[in-house]
Amino acid sequence: MPTLGHAIFDTALGPCAVVWSARGLRHFLLPEVSEARLRARIARELGLTEPAPPPAPVRAAIELARRHLGGAPQDLSGIAIDLDGRAPFTCRVYRALRRIGPGRTVSYAELAERAGSPRAARAVGQAMANNPLALVVPGAHGQPGGFSAAGGAATKAKLLALEGVELSLSTDRRSRRRRS
Repeated sequence: MPTLGHAIFDTALGPCAVVWSARGLRHFLLPEVSEARLRARIARELGLTEPAPPPAPVRAAIELARRHLGGAPQDLSGIAIDLDGRAPFTCRVYRALRRIGPGRTVSYAELAERAGSPRAARAVGQAMANNPLALVVPGAHGQPGGFSAAGGAATKAKLLALEGVELSLSTDRRSRRRRS
């Protein structure tokens, strides 16, 4: 496992964090309700306790993320990421997703096709559910379900709105089924 560093930073939507290796970002943690909660999550999930000063490329990524989350959409596709240890299919999915322009969403089926496995929409869903680089490797489709960051579907709607995509929270079929 490569040496990892991490930093927590404030954004308009709340505190976020990045974890990096020498190759690029390994994790982008979306806004949490508090910095303390974010620190606890980093320690629990990643075993990292002491933040480190980010190197120049990570500082640049943080600044892009701040601007993006502050309401000025940024092209995040140039941020270096480190997918070491991820399954080859997952890497193809994340790379295909990064080629989709800001303000666009695609279905899991379309993303599976773009990743070279047209019948693997469910596997795309799994890759997205385990995406450690949310925002830098954005979500695939414009449905509100399945978003695990603080604030859930409301946070997802805010992130998509930054790119001009309107998400109707009332269209989540899974939520309606659960209520029935």
